[in-house]
Amino acid sequence: MPRHEFLRGGFFRRVPGAASAAWAPVLEGDEDWLTGCYADELLVTQIAGTIVPADIHGEIMREPTSSSTLPSLVLRMLEDLQVEPGAKVLEIGTGTGYSTAVLCARLGEEYVTSVEYDKDVAARAQSALGRLQVYPTLITGDGLLGYRGGAPYDRVIATCGVRKIPAAWIEQTRPGGLILATVGGWLGSSELACLTVQEDGTASGPLLGGAVSFMLARPQMAPPLGLLPDLSAGREREAVVGADVLDDWTSRFVVQAAVPSAQRLTLEQDGRVEHVLIDAESGSWAAVYEEDERWIVRQDDTEPLWDAVEEQMGRWRVAGAPALTEFTVTVTPKGQTISW
Repeated sequence: MPRHEFLRGGFFRRVPGAASAAWAPVLEGDEDWLTGCYADELLVTQIAGTIVPADIHGEIMREPTSSSTLPSLVLRMLEDLQVEPGAKVLEIGTGTGYSTAVLCARLGEEYVTSVEYDKDVAARAQSALGRLQVYPTLITGDGLLGYRGGAPYDRVIATCGVRKIPAAWIEQTRPGGLILATVGGWLGSSELACLTVQEDGTASGPLLGGAVSFMLARPQMAPPLGLLPDLSAGREREAVVGADVLDDWTSRFVVQAAVPSAQRLTLEQDGRVEHVLIDAESGSWAAVYEEDERWIVRQDDTEPLWDAVEEQMGRWRVAGAPALTEFTVTVTPKGQTISW
């Protein structure tokens, strides 16, 4: 599949050595554009929700919002999805259209429906697919709602991350069908999950491993924190679990499951580094710092976040600290659970 056709508008490259995440545009015609198109790497194609490479001269320091998935991951996910000829597939997140084109090459365009949230991204993907004379069903809208017009599907695949598997995806998938999506959260740890839909409308399946990460679906992205609470007003105690659990991919995933609405920031306070969690829904917070080779936690009493972290980490460690590939995601009408 000619990947460069989906990157005619260029892409962004991270600026090496920059103190913060800075990005520089690489445009068609630049010396390393074509080489970059065929590198097995993720290529950022949009920043801050609207900015494309042609808009920038120099560098930009904002968050990426759309990208072209590295080709090896596209193929790995299609293998994990167990796509067979004749299967109807719903893709959530058209992006550049590259993975959509690969699906069409495998199945035929009449079996592929793809939903893209961003109308400008959708228009560019449609143009690229049209240049290759590939015409799947393309929908612009909220992919978390699926697309009932083409249901039921045999497979659902998401090229964006989700905090929770949407009920609509399960409702629109045939019993026995598969849903492949990256489950993650606001602490930044995620894993690919493959769920099988059951006759009773539930779905469950394992995490597949590999530290797979996608940008979260835009409706599920973390809200701005706004004005911080008074982080000096809480009650202090010695912590059973230190903030270093937030630095490891696996333990951070475990923590994230315990406090799914928490966001993390790092602050300088009284000459020390404090690792802060703030729950975006309840406003509860916890600040953890190291002193004299001990970890200390200070948190408010309304909903002690670090108590929940320590309880979850304790259960996981008692179980032998299982790898994420031993975790199971289950979705029922009552909600989503992650267990091991």
